[in-house]
Amino acid sequence: MAAAASDLLTGWCLFGLALLAILIFCWVYVRKYQSRRESEVISTITAIFALAVALITSALLPVDIFLVSYMKNQNGTFKVWADANVSRQIEDTVLYGYYTLYSIILFCVFLWIPFVYFYYEEKEEDDGNTCSQVKTALKYTLGFITVCAVLLLIGAFVPLDIPNKKNSTEWEKVKLLFEEFGSSHGLTALSFSISSLTVIGMLAAITYTAYGMSALPLNLIKGTTSASYERLENTEDIEEVEQHLLRIKSKCRDGRPLSSRDRRTLQQLEERLRILRRRERHLESIEKSWWTKACEAIRPLKIVWGVFFIIVALLFTVSLFLSNLDKALHSAGFDSGFIILGTNLTNPLNMLLPVLQRVFPLDYILITTIVMYFIFTSMAGIRNMGIWFFWTRLYKIRRGKTRPQALLFLCMILLLIVLHTSYMIYSLAPQYVMYGSQKYLVQSNKTIDGQPRNVTLVSKDCDADAPEDQCIVTRTYLFLHKFWFFSAAYYFGNWAFIAVFLIGLIVSCCKGKKSVIEGEVDDDDSDMSDDELSVYYH
Repeated sequence: MAAAASDLLTGWCLFGLALLAILIFCWVYVRKYQSRRESEVISTITAIFALAVALITSALLPVDIFLVSYMKNQNGTFKVWADANVSRQIEDTVLYGYYTLYSIILFCVFLWIPFVYFYYEEKEEDDGNTCSQVKTALKYTLGFITVCAVLLLIGAFVPLDIPNKKNSTEWEKVKLLFEEFGSSHGLTALSFSISSLTVIGMLAAITYTAYGMSALPLNLIKGTTSASYERLENTEDIEEVEQHLLRIKSKCRDGRPLSSRDRRTLQQLEERLRILRRRERHLESIEKSWWTKACEAIRPLKIVWGVFFIIVALLFTVSLFLSNLDKALHSAGFDSGFIILGTNLTNPLNMLLPVLQRVFPLDYILITTIVMYFIFTSMAGIRNMGIWFFWTRLYKIRRGKTRPQALLFLCMILLLIVLHTSYMIYSLAPQYVMYGSQKYLVQSNKTIDGQPRNVTLVSKDCDADAPEDQCIVTRTYLFLHKFWFFSAAYYFGNWAFIAVFLIGLIVSCCKGKKSVIEGEVDDDDSDMSDDELSVYYH
């Protein structure tokens, strides 16, 4: 008992350190990208809090898996302290943790973030009347609250009956677990709302994470163009534009007015010259900065990281493909959400995680690394593509120049992507997410001369064939497959994720090197934004 209490205390201490690390990461992450000129306290706090809640929610997954695995010994027997009541208490604790964090996520997505977003949208139009800004923000936020209420109502009364499969006793056991898990209409409503958000997160992951997984490593490998070379080309462009301007202006030296075509050309050239001079200032600042020299010094390390990331991305994609192929061949079918009872086609991650789970906290570190990898690749995809609504780009994400509204959008997208991360990890390692490293005992009969002899007990990895009281299913798994139609959507989303990753890989390979000031100078920037250069380059 003392050893068990000591190990659990160690686990909770590590979890506390992880929470502290998450908060520090969120603060650094948000501060790195927010605009220094348009920085707002409320939007900064909202972004940090929302991102922290998402990461903390994802941190519950390895905790859930560790707890169900820790209640059993490696030989398949339960530990002395892990009786039925203790097991139920532990499961309920994890379940309440999920419901608490998911309720906070609903609050952020449907109330807090929309209110702060619309408040600052109104602030730009009406700087003087705070009361009017609050009223307008509440009016628009009411629409999000209505959507949340509709989802909760649908979730409270949506039928959970799943078509029965003939001769499938394993499926019946899993179905009973779902029925027990969804006995409360209120909890079912919350689960339905979160599943709806997870589907949106799946679309965001297909759009941004899949592309980022290919763009980030290849950008690290290829690097950027030389600042001195770009500056030389930019100087030549400035001289060419200035000469063209002089030729046009020379037409009106004798007092003759310029034609409408020449006036349009003159205006375009003056705008072009303004942008080129801004590029010149940026390139000069970068060329002289210590940060550029440091990046050049660690260039070999960036190449190594790029190769590592592309290997990890390919490993994830292969694992995801094998897992989806296994579901296509051996699952209970579309009507069950392609739930697979056991693993028939194994994949590298599904083999590695149960092994690491035996040495705490190696599996926790690996899962955390996977989650952080998804976050970084998602951010790379968002920064490369910007925030889009169908074919319209709403915002750009740039270091030190991101507006408060864009920052809120960014954190909401990352929050939704992290919600989908649990299903991504399940797709990569279904057996691990469902049972961890649990084993159960089965009888092994040896026959001698046709007669049964030496009946022994051997341990076997937990699967759907195990007795109900011998293997404990994680709460995460039940959350992911509570509604079969969402599970079916996740299944097809995985195929779309693989396709977008491969397309992004081809596109990233065909692209040349990025500019050293990629995204730093745009047509709609003001000259005042150059004042922020000193924050990063000096």
